[in-house]
Amino acid sequence: MSQRVLMCGNEALAEAAILAGCDAYFGYPITPQNEITAYMSRRMPEEGRVFIQSESELAAISMVFGAAATGKRAMTSSSSPGVSLMQEGISYLAGAELPAVVVNVMRGGPGLGSIAPSQSDYFQATRGGGHGDYRTIVLGPSTVQELVDYMPLAFDLADQYQMTVLVLADGILGQMMEPILFEKRPGRELPPKDWALTGAKGREQNIVRSLWLAEGKLEEQNRKLQAKYDQIQKNEVLCEEYRLEGAEIVVVAYGIAARIVRSAVSRARQEGMPVGLIRPITLWPFPTEQISRAAEQFRLFLTVEMSSGQMVEDVRLAVAGKAPVLLHGRPGGGVPTVDEILDIIKELSVSVKR
Repeated sequence: MSQRVLMCGNEALAEAAILAGCDAYFGYPITPQNEITAYMSRRMPEEGRVFIQSESELAAISMVFGAAATGKRAMTSSSSPGVSLMQEGISYLAGAELPAVVVNVMRGGPGLGSIAPSQSDYFQATRGGGHGDYRTIVLGPSTVQELVDYMPLAFDLADQYQMTVLVLADGILGQMMEPILFEKRPGRELPPKDWALTGAKGREQNIVRSLWLAEGKLEEQNRKLQAKYDQIQKNEVLCEEYRLEGAEIVVVAYGIAARIVRSAVSRARQEGMPVGLIRPITLWPFPTEQISRAAEQFRLFLTVEMSSGQMVEDVRLAVAGKAPVLLHGRPGGGVPTVDEILDIIKELSVSVKR
């Protein structure tokens, strides 16, 4: 598509996944991501691809495992409680080194919580929510256009590193409508999927597994995974820096919260307040080095999250005591306003001048 079209975030990311070559989608309905499943139920058969509404989230992630094992680009989506149910399957995907894309349109928790937008799944996403020593690459878009732009990246990263890539959205991004552009961009040069289960006629059989019982073999596999994760931390960090020139206060926020903060920072700058924004785009790998360097020159950090405070722990680790790190969190579906953030910036601006 060469013209801008008006779409809600859930449907836009679904179309972007199709354009990125998604071969199979498996999902189970849950608010506020139902538009993804509904859109895929229509569009995937139109493209001659696989759509299955599974009987549960556990079934959906298991179907993703099966499709991924054959070398297909497989995807599922859900919202917070549903993604919790998928954690065992995601751990199996990590252990078997299979590529997959999972979209989490976050809602308030814990438990069934509410259908209001939230960012309280950060720990689950960035720490590997299942069992074992593993990671998932986590992308945190802040606009509907970024939802579209990051879906091809998600599939490419999954294939390049043979692992799960999690796109962490929220109820606002999923439901809001914005004009977007679907642009065909060159993908990455990806390794062949010579490990896939495609039939062994004429070659030795491939084995996809996450069970390693021989002495020392599981430790060896874990060290292989950690070496891969180290490579990702070196090569795949993405973040945005906004209005840092002349700043003394740096606000760190991601996703929809960063979009709100960006407006507050713009207004604060117009009023002469020395504030800037660092927006992590990859939540894992986290932009630790970028924030660490910023801590050498800025006096104060403020983390804004739609949670009780989760990303703030990574910010504090990156700052490493070089400057104070404060938190403004809105848990349980609370959404900060521009005026709310601006008032906090005003108070902090007075304190840094003392």
